[in-house]
Amino acid sequence: MPVLDRSFDVAAPFEVVRRFHGSTDAIPWLTPPPMIARVHEGGPVANGMVADFTLWLGPLPLRWRARHRDVDERSFVDEQADGPFAEWTHTHELEPLDDGQTRVRDRVEYRHLPGLRGLFTRVLMGKPALRVLFAYRSVMTRLCCERGWGPATP
Repeated sequence: MPVLDRSFDVAAPFEVVRRFHGSTDAIPWLTPPPMIARVHEGGPVANGMVADFTLWLGPLPLRWRARHRDVDERSFVDEQADGPFAEWTHTHELEPLDDGQTRVRDRVEYRHLPGLRGLFTRVLMGKPALRVLFAYRSVMTRLCCERGWGPATP
């Protein structure tokens, strides 16, 4: 199964970064153009909580439902319950650093659907596209948490 591992540091306190990543309000901020994210159901991350959203790739809607588990102060996992992949498990870890910064680690394990159904995710959401997506997420996490944009503000 393909795996994407990424980590980066944010010059913001742990609580700010946790609040940002701990709510589905961050999804639109973490979705790179030209995609548009619309959250239908969500809220604060908790065990069993379901995030239901649509990612629009131009005129193409991708409906996605993710169920959250293993939620604690420093980490949580969201697993695709319904969506474009055969499997998708995203582990989020946050680590407070001594200098008031926070390290964010993302680990995504995924598997494409077989045949033509999986061609869409292989082309538009393969490893190179996921690297771009997670690079964008790191930039937006920094901007939102370090500058008080979006849902990072109290």
